[in-house]
Amino acid sequence: MLPFNRFRTIDGMGVDTVLSPEMKSTGEVMGLDAEFGTAFAKSQAAAYGSLPTEGTVFVSLANRDKRSAVFPVKRLADLGFTVLATAGTAQVLRRNGVPCTVVGKYSDGPGNVVEAILAGEVDMVVNTPFGAPGNSGPRLDGYEIRTAAVTAGIPCITTVQGMAAAVQGVESLRRGDIGVRSLQDLHAALAASRAEALAASRAGALS
Repeated sequence: MLPFNRFRTIDGMGVDTVLSPEMKSTGEVMGLDAEFGTAFAKSQAAAYGSLPTEGTVFVSLANRDKRSAVFPVKRLADLGFTVLATAGTAQVLRRNGVPCTVVGKYSDGPGNVVEAILAGEVDMVVNTPFGAPGNSGPRLDGYEIRTAAVTAGIPCITTVQGMAAAVQGVESLRRGDIGVRSLQDLHAALAASRAEALAASRAGALS
């Protein structure tokens, strides 16, 4: 857990959410549950705020990630989310049957996705970093998008694996599976489960 909204460079710019050697603070949160998606949703609520259960998701992916991200993005669309995407990502999504609306990158000028994020029109951002180091176009676009997400206080996912986990979390939230359980109850349930497994194993050995 990194409080990116508190970080600023010398010139007052926000700090990119992609982890780097410049990490200034670190901490941990933990979500516990029997189901992974529910546990992930809990961890996100503890870190930055709950995952959205409806609304608009913006997706901009590096070429290496586009094919593997189709299924989780399609699942969000099936759940009723409006999908915004940059031109290259939208092309791949549409080719695979995922409806989406093209929105401009930061470098495209007025009416771009950064303005939409800061205006509160986006509920979750998925942006996997790409581009050469320095101030290349794609790299700068990604920086502006992720920084805007932090400023707006919305979830910002930077890996395909994280996106898949987020989708599971959204599904858990929509089912109402999020609950509270004490560590004592959790350990009691684990102990009972182990005892049942051991008894079944012994019974099988005797038979």
